[in-house]
Amino acid sequence: MSEEAVPEPVLHEVAVLAMDTTVAFELGLPHAFLGGALDAGGRPLYRVRVATVDGGPVRTSAGYAVLPDHDLRLLETADTVVVPGVYGGPQADGVLSPALTEALTRAATHARIVSICTGAFVLAAAGLLDGRPATTHWMHAAAFSGFFPQVHLDPDVLFVDDGDVLTSAGNAAGIDLLLHVVRRDHGSEVANSVARRRVASPWRDGGQSQFIERPLPDPDGTGTADTRAWATARLGEPLTLAGLAGHARMSVRTFTRRFRQETGLSPQRWLTQQRVALARHLLESTDTPVERVAAEAGFGTTASLRQHLHAAIGVAPLTYRRTFRGAAPTPTAPTPV
Repeated sequence: MSEEAVPEPVLHEVAVLAMDTTVAFELGLPHAFLGGALDAGGRPLYRVRVATVDGGPVRTSAGYAVLPDHDLRLLETADTVVVPGVYGGPQADGVLSPALTEALTRAATHARIVSICTGAFVLAAAGLLDGRPATTHWMHAAAFSGFFPQVHLDPDVLFVDDGDVLTSAGNAAGIDLLLHVVRRDHGSEVANSVARRRVASPWRDGGQSQFIERPLPDPDGTGTADTRAWATARLGEPLTLAGLAGHARMSVRTFTRRFRQETGLSPQRWLTQQRVALARHLLESTDTPVERVAAEAGFGTTASLRQHLHAAIGVAPLTYRRTFRGAAPTPTAPTPV
């Protein structure tokens, strides 16, 4: 008996909008991180194509031009539209051409809209961020708020997921957001696999600060990295701020300051994020009862787990399990940052 053929996955269509003086590095990110997402059979899950306004070449920030194969008609059939950062244009004057405004407005009726860095200026100039939370690179936050006071800008975070419109900060935050999109669409295993191939951090929460004063541990080993690793291995146990500081052999005040310098987060917020990540891993990869998941992740009760999971990703534990067990059969727990 011949084996039954496995049906080809339905490709998620991604249109990347390349405007004049587009940021070269960011223009390639959707192909690398969305185009690199594969199903269990090694087949692509997204088709990523690039468009310009008229299908002609555009200059990039790196001093060379690119010639995509498509014009704005590509946006009409896209499931996701990604707008990389730009120099000049709406980033300089807050104004977008009528043709681009119309194309993006129409696309927003049927597609998810994503921006990287100053791509948020494009979305805001098109009116797609009015009354919404959003972010952009901190260096451009003041100009952004001056042009678009109607947008609820948060200049501190890595990215903002507002459902059908998502915005991110600078170059690396664009990677975080695209991995978040893959994780949201197909689960942790697929996203982690993409991150491994690209040698990128598999998971940084969108609410993490853009401002990390001390991204690398001190060479003398006096930082908080060892304590973070120690805590990650004991998430199911009661972990207090005093206990964490004691393990690091610091006062609570010194520990809290150093921890924020190294991670961009308070110890309490970091600990909650790690517990949410563990709970998601258990819900995706095991049949462990929700009550047990809550205990193993350190939340204690199902009510507490439900509250924190809903705050983080907007769904209840059982809904999350039903959604992602099919999408990601054997995810890998995220590595602490």
